[in-house]
Amino acid sequence: MYMKLGEAQQLYRNQRQALINQRKLLIQRRDDLKKKSVTESDKQRYSEEAATLELSIREVNKQFDENQEVLDGLIEQHAAIWNAEVARQQGDAMQEAAVDLAKIMEVARRISRGAIVPLKDEQKVMDYSMELYLASKNMAVMNAQKKKEEYDSLWEDEDKPKEEYDPQGKADNTTVNIDIPELFTPESSGEISGE
Repeated sequence: MYMKLGEAQQLYRNQRQALINQRKLLIQRRDDLKKKSVTESDKQRYSEEAATLELSIREVNKQFDENQEVLDGLIEQHAAIWNAEVARQQGDAMQEAAVDLAKIMEVARRISRGAIVPLKDEQKVMDYSMELYLASKNMAVMNAQKKKEEYDSLWEDEDKPKEEYDPQGKADNTTVNIDIPELFTPESSGEISGE
């Protein structure tokens, strides 16, 4: 069955809670029976019901363990997808920083050759390192007799919208193919639900 990972986790968490509640109810009923079973005739009368309750508790425990195993697997998948998305985000940020550094070094080289560069590009070099900017300007003075070249900005692409990252949304909305075991309902345990 295909469903979103976040939905599958919620389904199994709800199932887990239902099993916990059913187990508490069954244990309480079993304990109440033990309290009622004071005399020998009471013990005989309630022994069959107590045995049925004990079997029901074991069945609920088995279903709980199966549910928890699937839930643990879903949580691991969610964490893996989350971590992959965060790693991709960090990789993209590092790549962007490397590209910016290359642009800064190219602008500094152009300035040092005495070329005319956009003010925006000069500002990027100043923001990165005032020492690099001043060294480039000093080299430009030394190269003042050369013909000046004129360049367009290397940061033209900054006006484009940047990609948004959402690791939680990515992990929650990933579609997974899982075999969902039959979900527990109090009626399927053979329990009398009238108490």
